[in-house]
Amino acid sequence: MGAIELMADALQQERGFDVEAIRADFPGLHQTVHGYPLVYLDNAASAQCPQVVIDAVSAHRAHDHSNVHRGVHELSERSTKAYEGARDALRRFLNAGHREEIVYTRGTTESLNLVAAAFAPTVLEPGDEILVSGMEHHSNIVPWQLVSERTGARVVAAPITAAGELDLEAWRRALNSRTKIVAITHVSNALGTINPVAQLTREAHAVGAYVVVDGAQAAPHLPIDVQAIDCDFYALSGHKMFGPTGIGALYGRQRLLEAMPPWQGGGEMILTVSFEKSTYNALPYKFEAGTPNITGAIGLGAAIAYLEGLDQTALQRHEADLLEYATARVLELEHVRIIGTARHKASVLSFVFDDIHAHDLGTILDQHGVAIRTGHHCAMPIMEFFGVPATARASFAFYNTREDIDRLMSGLIKARELFT
Repeated sequence: MGAIELMADALQQERGFDVEAIRADFPGLHQTVHGYPLVYLDNAASAQCPQVVIDAVSAHRAHDHSNVHRGVHELSERSTKAYEGARDALRRFLNAGHREEIVYTRGTTESLNLVAAAFAPTVLEPGDEILVSGMEHHSNIVPWQLVSERTGARVVAAPITAAGELDLEAWRRALNSRTKIVAITHVSNALGTINPVAQLTREAHAVGAYVVVDGAQAAPHLPIDVQAIDCDFYALSGHKMFGPTGIGALYGRQRLLEAMPPWQGGGEMILTVSFEKSTYNALPYKFEAGTPNITGAIGLGAAIAYLEGLDQTALQRHEADLLEYATARVLELEHVRIIGTARHKASVLSFVFDDIHAHDLGTILDQHGVAIRTGHHCAMPIMEFFGVPATARASFAFYNTREDIDRLMSGLIKARELFT
């Protein structure tokens, strides 16, 4: 059993799910903003880090700072062990079949760009189609548009419903023999909608398409099993799941990664180099050119250990309660509309007031110590579909409480008074 697994077991034995004990683990939550205790409801953008992650990053910086793989000295060996241990933790977290299927990246955006740049051109021809949904983040739209310009393929968007759910009948009509790649979000960052990715993968494979899943918003909230989903690629970001920024991962089916050409050239991804020809490293290093974000990977490993130390069933129950409570409270207000009312949602509540712009709302809430996100959330097609320029988005993590939501409501009521 590795160090990360031992850490997770120790945390699980220490406590199951105690929200107050959990909040004590997150130093960022215990501060004042504009004279008010902070209420942090911007978790879909970036979640706070627990102290164990901060400590892991600090300890590596202080004592083990050294490059990985290339050194024979003690610091390099310690650094390499921790770095590769975090890869093992990611493999376990995603239930990938092989550690070689886990490629470190800077995050979901880079993971999706890697697939679009290195894999897509190997399977796309003029007239082929890349099927996405109408609820995608820009990171799961723009890379496919870029590759379509290179290959002559075209991007097709399946529509969503007024509830913010994928229109399954329209999706199935869009799937056809020309569909070569399906790119779908597991959980919408702007709506909170949970897509049935395993079912969508089966249907896509039935027409011969490859499936790429954007898991950025799912990783902090849902159990993920890439073998059960049976997707070909799955992308995630560390900072969404209580780890550092600038680190993430791409899961790729081993046979596909082996067949793909390298994406970037440089150190680590090579075996031999001459002016005539270079040969490339084995997986996953073929896709990890240059000195990686070693400290970030170690911090992400610590975040996974922390997550694995929590009672996942209780965690999901708590987050579901927060979403239900927040939805009911916001609906108490007049002239408010919730954007995204899917039957299956994760911890995202997007809403608009008829007569208060989302940015004004966010500014007023900030002045009362409540942090939310306002804007188009890198999902402009969703805003266009619902006919709004922006939404206010409160997004919840397991360390949030009903009291946080009451503070949100207090701020919204003050905003309403200011604009009356």
